[in-house]
Amino acid sequence: EGGPRPDVVLMDLQMGSGMHGVEATRRITALPDPPAVLILTTYNTDADILSAVEAGATGYLLKDAPPEELASAIRAAAKGDTVLAPPVAARLLGRSRAGRPVLSPRELEILELLAEGLPNRQISKRLFISEATVKTHLVHIYDKLGVDSRTSAIAAAMQTGLIRAR
Repeated sequence: EGGPRPDVVLMDLQMGSGMHGVEATRRITALPDPPAVLILTTYNTDADILSAVEAGATGYLLKDAPPEELASAIRAAAKGDTVLAPPVAARLLGRSRAGRPVLSPRELEILELLAEGLPNRQISKRLFISEATVKTHLVHIYDKLGVDSRTSAIAAAMQTGLIRAR
């Protein structure tokens, strides 16, 4: 309170035990007059990118970005510009152009919980939705991925980079 406030926060998605970077981003961007949050991570799956952007991240850079690109991105984020690393931007553009399945953030979330091995009942409790809603999402996920089982859905999602291999 009352002290200098940062203009930009550099956030990793994996911070060891405790809070995940997406949740920390969500909490920071919910503050009154929040700083820009720039994700700096090694992960570039669709699920990671979309969940970070949905949480309010201003930008998304990969840790192997050259120092001058990082400095430029920080300055751009401080001005309020959106910043995406070229491989991230290419991935998102390619995803929409290539007719790759476009899953909603909720469907991606359910896919990740499937990959963790959770049954529908636990997924419904974790996401505060009914089991029937989980099943409806699964039908849509299977249809979009062209598969007919949980195992096939997880394999297809990992193969196409929708979710991270565990």
